[in-house]
Amino acid sequence: MVHVERYGQGGLLRVESKPFNGGQDASVYQDEARKRLELLRQSDLDIIRVLEDVVHILVERGIISFTDLPEAARIKLDQRAVARAELEGLADCLPAPLFEPKLPME
Repeated sequence: MVHVERYGQGGLLRVESKPFNGGQDASVYQDEARKRLELLRQSDLDIIRVLEDVVHILVERGIISFTDLPEAARIKLDQRAVARAELEGLADCLPAPLFEPKLPME
């Protein structure tokens, strides 16, 4: 079990695996931790879309070339673009991917 001591503004001051004077069982903070993790997850999803848009703008303006990106990034960006287009019913309007992704062998 984890025990923590927090300072006045709620930040962690001390974390121990055993009880100590002034410490509390960390399980009382589980709901708070879950809420904060969920906020981070949502923030991650939001920032992913922002980064996709930034890459698109940089490529569109000729600042970078799509092929400058690592292959794994290109594959993920292409997959996300196709998935979004399919959701919007626009898959037929998309140009062919800029390259053929290499799929892992099964």
